[in-house]
Amino acid sequence: MGGVACGPKAAARLRRLDPSAEITVLEMGSHISYGACGIPYYVAGLVGRLEDLFSTPVGVPRDETFFKKNKAIEFLTMHRAERVDPRAKAVEARDLRTGELKVFPYDKLVIATGSTPFVPPIPGLDLENVFTRWDIEGAKRLKDFIDSERPRRAVMVGAGLIGMEMAEALRIRGLEVTVVEALSWPLPKLLDEEMGLLVQKKLEASGVRFVGGARVLEVEGEGARARRVRTDAGALEADLVLVAVGVRPNVELARQAGAEIGSLGGIRVDEHMRTSIPDVYAGGDCVESRHLVSGRYVYQPMGSTANRHGRTIADNIAGIPSRFKGVLGTAVVKVFETTVARTGLSEREAEEAGFKAISSTITALDKAHYYPGAKPITIKLVLERGSGRILGAQIVGEGVADKRIDVLASAVWSGMTVDELADLDLAYSPPYSSALDPLTHAANTARNKLAGLLKGRKPTEARELVEEGRAIILDVRTPKEVEEVSLPYEECTCYVPLGKLREMMESLPRDREIIATCKISSRAWDAVCTLKGIGIEEASILEGGVVGWPFRCECKGSKEGDERPKQASP
Repeated sequence: MGGVACGPKAAARLRRLDPSAEITVLEMGSHISYGACGIPYYVAGLVGRLEDLFSTPVGVPRDETFFKKNKAIEFLTMHRAERVDPRAKAVEARDLRTGELKVFPYDKLVIATGSTPFVPPIPGLDLENVFTRWDIEGAKRLKDFIDSERPRRAVMVGAGLIGMEMAEALRIRGLEVTVVEALSWPLPKLLDEEMGLLVQKKLEASGVRFVGGARVLEVEGEGARARRVRTDAGALEADLVLVAVGVRPNVELARQAGAEIGSLGGIRVDEHMRTSIPDVYAGGDCVESRHLVSGRYVYQPMGSTANRHGRTIADNIAGIPSRFKGVLGTAVVKVFETTVARTGLSEREAEEAGFKAISSTITALDKAHYYPGAKPITIKLVLERGSGRILGAQIVGEGVADKRIDVLASAVWSGMTVDELADLDLAYSPPYSSALDPLTHAANTARNKLAGLLKGRKPTEARELVEEGRAIILDVRTPKEVEEVSLPYEECTCYVPLGKLREMMESLPRDREIIATCKISSRAWDAVCTLKGIGIEEASILEGGVVGWPFRCECKGSKEGDERPKQASP
């Protein structure tokens, strides 16, 4: 039951393993085996045809005829499963075209009923220019509306993966976009605060307004059309409203049949993807998975996970004792020219899971600095204090991040320590990396921090310390760099190029912590070592440097005024 991701994967794999099996797939919708993750790119116009989302790489539609002729699998669309009878080993399904109730006996049953977008109880979501569906029909309706009505202002409710992708899609289509999120930063379920704030900075630089920490109260309309979104932070005018605040697993069939449902609302399965009902398996967005680091059950509705579930299910039905060990929460999303990725546990999640966690953040270029097109990425490692085991990682930046998050996912999966990551023999050539890959830099910085050789301050910590008068900023960049962009703390900043630090450091204040920074905080590390050489122990680096600073900066030509950071004396 279910014909989008897990179901078709299980059916196709099982056909290869057992050419004689009788395989039937019931799907209540009219489209099967489609790439829902491609919907934002279709809306943006980057995917030319809607059919491309449910076609093979050579353009053949993956419909009932395709599966029948090529794989001898019977797909029945517009058939809604309404009851599972485990004793009779049968499924009752209604043909939505004719209304006929049909009975399908089974030897093995796969429940792949997916999830449904959560629609919060907000007045006005039934207005005609409010969109809450993220399937093929919903995608067509949304794109047709944009093409025909030419809306000017859009409000996106929710700053998760879909929210970020749709914000970019709507900007590509020329709309003014505001994203409203109940929590204080974008992608709050994926990223820790300082990394999420980096994403917010990128959004706003791309023309998207972000309203964080706001609750939507009502969508107000004029006639049948939404005209504004009222929040507890003010009203937002809108010609188009999109809602993507998460999904809920479709488990009612499984629940009614007596399957165990987990605390997060998904079907509980074992490592072979078996439910608590004999001969009944489940996979995809309707199940919970075990997190490989925390050991806890988590809900991870991802197409990649669903396909891995489907393969495991098919293997076990065919007699191959395959195991689905669990997930790491690995995810990647494109936010305009920035890649955002994570794996394992965030720092917040690690602490909640009972780990004594410590984090370390660096900014580095994704390839040799002299090679054309080198771009920065900010990498945050989350470690177990003492052992140095890597618990998780997050990356935000315009440089190549996807291959590095995959390396880190492998590291977390295998239980590697930061020492082992530092010694990993990664490929090097100037078009692909610096001589020491950014991951190696991240690992070495984390090792210094674990060993007590280096004290780092997150941007959120540094801002608090400076604004409370308990720290100053020591900016060791060149005057030209400072002129181009600087942190917004000129009165609390000493501007001393690294090459002049030794002759000027005796005049630095000793009554406050000195937080050193540069473009990416590599020179700041040298500055801290120099300060320690003369007995200044209250010195730290700003993790991520100026490039990794997620808050407002003072930039040349800024509309905020003509104040420029100058070569200040300590």
